[in-house]
Amino acid sequence: MAYSVESKKSGKTYYLHSKDVKLAGGRKQRIYYFAGDERPNAMDALPEGYKVIENKRTGLPMLKKK
Repeated sequence: MAYSVESKKSGKTYYLHSKDVKLAGGRKQRIYYFAGDERPNAMDALPEGYKVIENKRTGLPMLKKK
C-alpha cells in the first residue's frame, strides 16, 4: 500500500512516489512527488528525515526536510 495523504483544502488523496533522474550536469538525483493516482513507483513510507507539509494556496502536499 502506497503512502497517502489527504489534502485539508480539497479533501483529495495524494500518493507519494519517487524517481531517479539525471540532471543536466550528469549527476543523478532522487526526486519525490505526490500524484493523485497510485503508480508503479509509489513508496510505502516517508523517506527518512522528511515530513509532509501542505501548500496553503493550492492545497498540494510537499515533502520538506525536518
